[in-house]
Amino acid sequence: MKFIPHDYQQYAIDFIESHKTAAVLLDMGLGKTVITLTALNDLLFDHFEISRVLVIAPLRVARNTWPQEIGKWEHLNHIRYSVAVGTEKERRDALRKQTSLYIINRENVPWLVEKTAFSYDAIVIDELSSFKNWSSKRFKALMKVRPLAKRVIGLTGTPSGNGLMDLFAEFKVLDMGQRLGRFITKYRQDYFVPDKRNGQVVFSYVPLPGAEERIYEKISDITISMKAADHLRMPELIESEYSVRMDEEEKKMYAEMCEQLVLQMKGDEVTAANAGVLSGKIAQMANGAVYTDDGATLHIHDRKLDALEDIVESMNGKPLLVAYWFRHDAERIEKRVPCVRLDTDEAIARWNRGEIPVALIHPASAGHGLNLQSGGSTLVWFGITWSLELYQQTVARLYRQGQSAKTVVVQHIIAEGTIDERILRALKRKDKTQTALIEAVKANLEVASHDEL
Repeated sequence: MKFIPHDYQQYAIDFIESHKTAAVLLDMGLGKTVITLTALNDLLFDHFEISRVLVIAPLRVARNTWPQEIGKWEHLNHIRYSVAVGTEKERRDALRKQTSLYIINRENVPWLVEKTAFSYDAIVIDELSSFKNWSSKRFKALMKVRPLAKRVIGLTGTPSGNGLMDLFAEFKVLDMGQRLGRFITKYRQDYFVPDKRNGQVVFSYVPLPGAEERIYEKISDITISMKAADHLRMPELIESEYSVRMDEEEKKMYAEMCEQLVLQMKGDEVTAANAGVLSGKIAQMANGAVYTDDGATLHIHDRKLDALEDIVESMNGKPLLVAYWFRHDAERIEKRVPCVRLDTDEAIARWNRGEIPVALIHPASAGHGLNLQSGGSTLVWFGITWSLELYQQTVARLYRQGQSAKTVVVQHIIAEGTIDERILRALKRKDKTQTALIEAVKANLEVASHDEL
């Protein structure tokens, strides 16, 4: 296929080529892979600035998306590449090949750094948010070899999925701390103030007044950002809530878990040792069942199952994608509604052919490189995730370029008076921060075009 870049794509290509360090924040569906490959192709074979490129990506994307994109476009067909995934022997064999592009999954970055000779002069991090944890093994490993690369490109659609704190590690791996500092403690001091704490132990931080603007200004010279809705003919996105109510007995059990952290129910003990565990427990309860300490599943209510059944009936056979979070949710859904889990390539292919009326998907498996827009346009959240990144990625499986429907419907089944409401509010609050970042460094194509005249 011949690649004729849109204006925004050409702008992004030129940006990558003109910046040795580039953070490319592109919404899902804007073609960040072909944009990056086109820029790399120019740098490799026209400008001769680089010779060996390392692409770090999620496993599915490393194995499928990058090779498919290279094979898809005529101008990239000559690029030789090697995919280093699988067993250690398979990875070593792949890295021994004489090619221009080496692709590895992010989980194997520590192995790559520790067990092989690092000889790449350009690094592409596909999904920069994978390196948001400055204390993780993959982050520390990549930082060891980062000075050896002349160029680095960070790609993501969700740069600050959990707030501004994520940006420290993401940008340090790009510019080695030039803009946001080399140390997390200094970054916290400059831009944040402690929020929740117990004595000297700080559990969370909130940005200082004006911190967002100062951070965006610091990174703006190496950052380009674009939103899909600005450049693509996107369908209308309709979001709604389907509220369900627990009865008084169910509400009482839920309240006891929240207030006492320990609930005696049907002779089995369910404990919540900390807030994180508690939120998981009560989220399960909101969905209708909860795991006990010994791994058994205790039934609480069927309110959400009843609601889902109503939604399925109202679809009249039209395809419906259902997102779940807990394993017992999927098991209970399967007993109530005929459905198929999208956990194999065959199932995904059947969904895209329109052969599955109701499909189940877990947000963790609905990430980068998974296209589901051909199979339907309605998504129901049976249980919601706290992760903005996973939430947005799951929605983007349907709400993206190539969606033939005029509208995409995202419906949330919410148990009234439960943590469901807090999670949904938190996602919306995080999205505001995300949007602020996107907008703050957004590429102004009109200005750029005007400057060229």
